[in-house]
Amino acid sequence: MPLRFIIPFVFMFFFAALARADTILVWGDSLSAGYGLQKGQEWPALLQTRLQAEGFRHVVVNGSVSGETSSGGRTRLPDALAEHAPRVVILELGANDGLRGLQPGLLADNLKAMVAAANGAGARVLLVGMHMPPNYGPAYTRRFSAVYRELAEREDLPLVPFLMEGFADRPEMFLADGIHPTAEAQGLILDNVWVELKPLLAAEGAKSARK
Repeated sequence: MPLRFIIPFVFMFFFAALARADTILVWGDSLSAGYGLQKGQEWPALLQTRLQAEGFRHVVVNGSVSGETSSGGRTRLPDALAEHAPRVVILELGANDGLRGLQPGLLADNLKAMVAAANGAGARVLLVGMHMPPNYGPAYTRRFSAVYRELAEREDLPLVPFLMEGFADRPEMFLADGIHPTAEAQGLILDNVWVELKPLLAAEGAKSARK
C-alpha cells in the first residue's frame, strides 16, 4: 500500500487509542505541581512513566497549583471534571490549609465536597493525607491528620496516609525552604501513592472488562 494511504491510518489509530485511554487527574498543591523543580521531575510526571512501564494505558493530567487550598481546589474542580472526564482523581490538598492554621472542619467540608463532585462525575477518588509539623501543637496536628482518615473511612476511599511517609524527617530530601521535596524525593512520593493507586486501577480495569 502506498505510504500516502498508510499515514492517515496510523494517525487514525493513534488518536483512537488516546480517546480510549482513561484519565487520572492529579488535584493538588505545590507538592504535586513540582514547585522548585524542573518540568518533568515532579511525581505526577514520573507516574505517567510508571503507568506505561506497568502496562496501564491511563493518561495523567496534573491540575495541581502551587499555593492551592482546599477551598480553591473545591471551586476549580467542577470545570476540570467537565473538561477531562477523569476515571480517577488523586486528591492531594490541605497542606496550605494546615500551614495557615485553618480549622480542620473547613478542610473536611471541602474535601468531602470534592469527593462528592468527583464521584458524581463518574470518577473514583484516591485521597492523599497530610501531616502538620509538631510546632502546630498536638491537638491541632492530631485533628488535622484525622480529617483524612475519617473521610476515607466514611466514604470508603483508598487512602495514602501521608504523602511524605518515609522521608519527612530527612532534611536532605527538601529544598532550602524545608517544605518542598527535592527531585530526588519525587520517586519516594510516587512509591507512596502507587501502593494505593495500583490496586485501584487494577480493580477499575477488571470492572470495565466485565461490562
